[in-house]
Order: sequence, then structure tokens, then C-alpha cells
Amino acid sequence: MAGGDAGHAMGVGQARMMVAGIGCRRGVSAEAVLSAIAAALQSARRGAGPTLLATIPRRAEESGLREAAHTLGLALVVPEEAALLAAAPHCLTRSEHALALTGLPSVAECAALAAVAPHARLLGARVILGGVTCALAEQEMAVRETPA
Repeated sequence: MAGGDAGHAMGVGQARMMVAGIGCRRGVSAEAVLSAIAAALQSARRGAGPTLLATIPRRAEESGLREAAHTLGLALVVPEEAALLAAAPHCLTRSEHALALTGLPSVAECAALAAVAPHARLLGARVILGGVTCALAEQEMAVRETPA
């Protein structure tokens, strides 16, 4: 246990929140989502998995996506449309198909960025695998240690 005055910060560290943004076709399986996440982690050379999953409103009820979140023990967040649109200029890739359907250049990249805005950064371009796109974004957060 650290010593110090109760109620005063004992130190400041960094914690990372990593989000896997997911875009997918309707009816995608949980296995396909999990495989795409694993491929994105490998591409970004990250051993640790995401702390959240994110998608767009029109995919929030996809059972395969929800099952994948449950399997990983993670929350599935759905950023608001305004946050998704604000993230669009920061995307690394552009899909004409996604743009025509959603108004977003990359569903996965926008979802990942919007979920950890405002100081998010993509760890690389989206990965496409088996009808699923996955992009990883992270944000460093200051963490203050307080006495127990």
C-alpha cells in the first residue's frame, strides 16, 4: 500500500484504451468477427486484445457481433452519428461501397476512432477478412493512483 495523504493523488501513469471498430455484412458469424479482430491485432503487432468493440448504429443488433463481444467479455459501443462523421476525416482508407451506404469512408475506422475520441489514433488501416472489417484505435488516458 502506498503512503501519503488520503484523497491526494499518489502518482500519474498511462493506461491505454484500445477499441476494435467493426464493420460487417448482415448475418456475419461471431467466428468471422473474432478472426478479423485477431488479424487486425496481428497486423498492428499487438498482443493484448481490445478493451471495447464498436460499430455503427445499423449493425448494433447483429447477433454475430454481439456474440463476439460476449465471448471476449467486452462491451459493444455504438457511437452517435455525429461522432462517426467527425471521425471520418481521420480515416486511413476509403471504401466507395461504405461511403454510398453509410456516408462514412470506413465503417470500422470511424467506429474505432469515434469510440475513443477525442484523442484517438488508428493503429493502422482496417483489415478485411470474411465479410468483416476491423480497425484498431487507441487512446492513452492519464491514470491517477489514489490511496486505498
